[in-house]
Amino acid sequence: MPYYTTPDNCRLYYTTHNFESSRPLVVLLNGTSQTTIYWEPHINAIAEHFGVLRYDARSQGQSDMGTSGISAEIHISDLQSLLDHLNAPKTHLIGISHGAYIALRLAAVTPRLVDRLVLCSIGKDPREQVKLIVRSWLEILQRTDLKTMAWAVLPLVFGKRFLNHNKDILDKIVAAIVARNKKEALIAHFKAITDYPSPEIFLKTIQCPTLVISGSDDPIVSQQEARQLAKDCRGRHEIFPDTGHSIPAEAPALFQQVVIAFLNPK
Repeated sequence: MPYYTTPDNCRLYYTTHNFESSRPLVVLLNGTSQTTIYWEPHINAIAEHFGVLRYDARSQGQSDMGTSGISAEIHISDLQSLLDHLNAPKTHLIGISHGAYIALRLAAVTPRLVDRLVLCSIGKDPREQVKLIVRSWLEILQRTDLKTMAWAVLPLVFGKRFLNHNKDILDKIVAAIVARNKKEALIAHFKAITDYPSPEIFLKTIQCPTLVISGSDDPIVSQQEARQLAKDCRGRHEIFPDTGHSIPAEAPALFQQVVIAFLNPK
């Protein structure tokens, strides 16, 4: 399995598809409690047009926690150094939730690395609400276990339609969340998020074309917050109907259609 070791000796797991210096590169950034497996349904469609890089951020999936602590700044540094290590061309970033936040900040601080941005399930300044939700997950996890926390997470990260259509496999979804996460690492991740500054402070420095996608049924990020984010980035806002917070998983066909058209304009 491919690993990259950061300057502070943290191993990051990554995988590439059709990675060639002559092809535009898409980097997929995980949300909280997700791993590279989350993007599996989209790889073939995206790789028809682009090279693809998936990776687990430190404290996620098959990557280490490291010894430097978890912060937005260290996530950005990790991605910068991974891209430099791979001699990656200027990239398109696709992030969901936490991954969208990291993608947005990377584009703000290192515009030379980013060609286009796709930001799913993030708003201009939902910081207080998001911090409260994350704090509740943290409290549950510290007092119980991953399985209990995963059941608490489901109604917030998936929309009503998805939950109704998949009610017979919710146990399997919870089991997958448990299998892909480590309690200690997820606690560190949740604690770090509560200290993240609002995205509002760096929105106006975004220089690349930006697409913000929100779900009409997302209880975490409102359409108004997502619309304002797109406006401040001078980007475009798309609302996916009957979709919650986990947009690529809930509306995969529409996600692929909209994203590929945005990244590959005629």
